[in-house]
Amino acid sequence: MEQKPARLTVLIDAEKKKAFEALCASQDITASQVVRQLIREYLARHGAGHGPHHPDASP
Repeated sequence: MEQKPARLTVLIDAEKKKAFEALCASQDITASQVVRQLIREYLARHGAGHGPHHPDASP
């Protein structure tokens, strides 16, 4: 069963947000895509992965 996405709200310094969004745009990727990738990598690094790429997930 596919789950609906959940929203994550993050407070960040306005200048860092602006720089982050500009860098993402220059790489033709959205800020959300980068954050999702960072979360996947963090979960994998700490053995807490979830979803289709997690070693314990069913094929």
